[in-house]
Amino acid sequence: MTKKTMEEMQQQVDEYIGQFKEGYFSPLAMLARITEEVGELSREVNHFYGEKPKKTSEEEKTMEQEMGDILFVLICFANSLHIDLEEAFDLVMNKFETRDKDRWTRIEEGESE
Repeated sequence: MTKKTMEEMQQQVDEYIGQFKEGYFSPLAMLARITEEVGELSREVNHFYGEKPKKTSEEEKTMEQEMGDILFVLICFANSLHIDLEEAFDLVMNKFETRDKDRWTRIEEGESE
């Protein structure tokens, strides 16, 4: 599998959704879907790292699949609102690199983690 840019992922999702008359869901429905997917990831994290083991009857899912589901819905949400996720990412990274640049203790050169 080849690596894709966010632009390519947004285009691929748009082409996929564009096949269907229904198109993108409303923003409220998208928010509900992303909340549902985050809940499914939370359940997987709890099973793997928490104190709640899976029932033997439960389907085996992976955190990778759940994160993929979240990413897909996020891309659908962004596309439906005409948001460029690469631009959104650049905005948030600029915020972290300026406003929050001294918020945490940095690892010094030569210092082991």
